[in-house]
Amino acid sequence: MISTIGLTVALSVLGLAIAVFYMKRVTDIPVDMGLEAEQSDRLKFIHSAIADGAMAFLKQEYKFLTIFMIAFGLLIAVAIDDAHTPQYHEGIYTMVAFLFGGLISVASGYIGMKVATQGNARTTVSAKKSISGAFDVAINSGAVMGFALVGLATLGLVVIYVVMSALMSDLGPENNHILMEVIAGFGLGGSTIALFARVGGGIFTKAADVGADLVGKVEQGIPEDDPRNPAVIADNVGDNVGDVAGMGADLFGSCAESTCAAMVISAVVFAADPNALLYPILISAVGIPISLITKLIVSVKTEDDVAPALMKLLVISSVLMAVVMYPLTLQLIPASFELGGDTFSNMGVYLCFLSGLVSGLAVGLLTGYYTSEKYAPVQEVAKSCETGVATNIIYGLALGYKSTVLPYICIAISIFVSWELAGMYGVAIASLGMLGTLVIALMIDAYGPVADNAGGIAEMVGLESEVRRRTDILDSAGNTTAAIGKGFAIGAAILTSLALFAAFITISEKLMGAPITMSLLDPMVFTSVFIGAVLPFLFTAMTMKSVGKAAFAMIEEVRLQFRNIPGIMEGTGKPDYAKCVAISTQAALKEMIAPGILIMGTPLVIGFLFGVEAVAGVLAGSLVCGGVLAISSSNSGGAWDNAKKYIEAGNLGGKGSEEHKAAVVGDTVGDPLKDTSGPSLNILIKLSAILSVVFAPFFVQYGGILLG
Repeated sequence: MISTIGLTVALSVLGLAIAVFYMKRVTDIPVDMGLEAEQSDRLKFIHSAIADGAMAFLKQEYKFLTIFMIAFGLLIAVAIDDAHTPQYHEGIYTMVAFLFGGLISVASGYIGMKVATQGNARTTVSAKKSISGAFDVAINSGAVMGFALVGLATLGLVVIYVVMSALMSDLGPENNHILMEVIAGFGLGGSTIALFARVGGGIFTKAADVGADLVGKVEQGIPEDDPRNPAVIADNVGDNVGDVAGMGADLFGSCAESTCAAMVISAVVFAADPNALLYPILISAVGIPISLITKLIVSVKTEDDVAPALMKLLVISSVLMAVVMYPLTLQLIPASFELGGDTFSNMGVYLCFLSGLVSGLAVGLLTGYYTSEKYAPVQEVAKSCETGVATNIIYGLALGYKSTVLPYICIAISIFVSWELAGMYGVAIASLGMLGTLVIALMIDAYGPVADNAGGIAEMVGLESEVRRRTDILDSAGNTTAAIGKGFAIGAAILTSLALFAAFITISEKLMGAPITMSLLDPMVFTSVFIGAVLPFLFTAMTMKSVGKAAFAMIEEVRLQFRNIPGIMEGTGKPDYAKCVAISTQAALKEMIAPGILIMGTPLVIGFLFGVEAVAGVLAGSLVCGGVLAISSSNSGGAWDNAKKYIEAGNLGGKGSEEHKAAVVGDTVGDPLKDTSGPSLNILIKLSAILSVVFAPFFVQYGGILLG
C-alpha cells in the first residue's frame, strides 16, 4: 500500500529542490551580460529600481497583513468552538492553521516576486544573443514560482495534518470531520492573504499603467516604456506585484481551499482510511514531477516556437496527469464507498478528476480564443476602432458577455458529471483535477510579467531594436497565455467554491444532526441568494473606483513632472520615478481595505443574524454571478489589450493612427477589469466559501439570532 503522507512529503521536497535549481540557473547569469559600461550602469539602475519598488510594496503590504491576520486569528480562537467536543477548543487549533496558511502564502508571494525581479533584466540581456536563451530565462523564472508554491502548499498541508492529528489524537475516526474543519483554517489563511495581494497588487499595477498610458502615450505621444515617462518604473513594478505575487497567492488559495474542501467531505466517507483521506493532497503533489517532465520535453529554438511551446506545456502536462492519476486513484480510493446513501466507485472518482482536468483545459483554450489577436473576436474589436472609442467599448463589452457562455457550459457539464459519479466528493475532486497542472499554470503566468518587464527594460536602456523585437515576441505569447491563466484561475475558483459549498453543507449537517433544506420557496434562502448575487457587482464597483482614484493621483503627478522638470521631454531631465511608485503603493494599501471588509464581513454578519441557510444562499448567489462577471471582465479587458497590440503590429493604420488612439482608450478601460476586478472576483467567491466552512460551528451554535 502506498503511504500517501510519505509520497506527498517526498514530492513536495522535490518541488522545492527543483525551485532552488532553477533559481540558481537564473541568478547565475550576469545581470549586465554583454553590455557596454554606459548601458550596464543604466540597466543596473532600472533593475534595482523595479526590484526595490516591488519589495518596498510587499513589505508595506505584509506589515498591514500581519496586524490583520493576528487580529482575525484571535477572532477565530474566540468564536469557534464545537459543543460536541468539550475537551477541545477548536478555535485555538484553527487559529494556528489559519496563521500557518497565511505564512506559507506570504512566503510563496515573496519567492515569486524575488525571482521575477531577478529574471527580468537577465531575460533582456539574454535576448541580445538569442530568442531561445531569453525564453529559457523567463520560463525558468516562472518555474521557480510554480514548483516552490505547489511544493510549499502540499508540504504545508501535510505538516498541518500531522501536527493537528497528534494534538487531537483521541478524537477517533468518527470525529475526523472536526480535524478537517480545523485544517480548513489553513486554506482560509492562504485565501485571506490572496485577497489583499490580488486587490492591492491589482490597484497598484493599474494605477501606474493607466497613468503611464494616458499621459505618456495619448497626451505626450511617446512610446510605451519610454524612460522619460515618470510612471514607467511604477508600471513595471506593478506587473510583478499584481501578476506575480497576486496570481501566485490566488492559485495557492485555490489549491489549499479545494484540497481542504475534499478532505472535509472525505473525513465523513473515509474516516478510517488515511490514504484515501489524504488522496486530495497527493493530486497536487503528483503535478510536481509531471510538470518537470513536461518542461524538459518542451523547448524553443526559433521565434515561431515561443507561443506553441507555452501551449504544449499546458496540453502535455494535462495528458500526463490523466495517465498517472489513473493507477494512483484506483490504488488509494476503495473500490466502492457510500456518501449520502448512494454507492460510488474509485473509477468514478478518477473520472471526476478527469472531467475537471478536461474542463480546465477547455476553459483556458476558450479564453485564448476570445482574447488572442490571432482570432476573429479580437480582430473585430480592433476593427471597431475605425469608428472611434465608443464602438470599441461596445464591441469589447459584447465580446466579454458572449465569452461567458461556452466556459460556463463546460464547467456545468463537469459539475453534473462529477456529481453523478461521486456526489459532492466528486465535485471537490473535479476542482482538484482542474488544478492538477497548477505548477505549469503558475510557471506560464509568472513568465508573462518577466517577459513584459524585459521589453520595458530594453526600451529604457536603449538597446538595439532587435532585442526589443525578441522581447516583444516573448511578451506577445505571454499575453495570450496570461489571459488563458486568468480563465483557468476563474474556472478553478468556481469549482473550488462549489466544493467548499458542499463542504459547508456537509459540516453544518454533521453539527446540527439534521439535513439542511435549501429550497428557493423558502423566503430566507431566496432573499439571501439575491444578496449574494449583488456582492460581486458591489465588489467590482469598489475595486474599479479604487483604480480610478489611484490613477487620477498618478495622472496628476505625471502631468506635474512633465510641466515642472526641465528637459524631461528632451531626455536631459530625470523623472522622479520613486514618487510615482510611492503614489501607487499608498493608494493600493488604502483602497484594498474596504473590499476586504466587504468580502470577509458579509458571511459573518449574515450567518450570525440569520443562520446557516442564509449563509448557504449568499454563497450560491455570489458563486453563480461572480463567476460570470469574472469571466466577462477578464475577457473584455484581455480583448481590448490585444486589439491594441494588433493595431500596433501594423494593422488598421498602426501606431499613432486614430484607430490606435481609440484602442489605447479601450485598453485603459479594460486594464482594471482584466487585472484588478476580474481576477479579484476569484478570491471573493472562494474566500466567502472557505470562511463559511471555518465558521460553520459558530453559525450552528450562535447564528440566526434574528430568527430565533
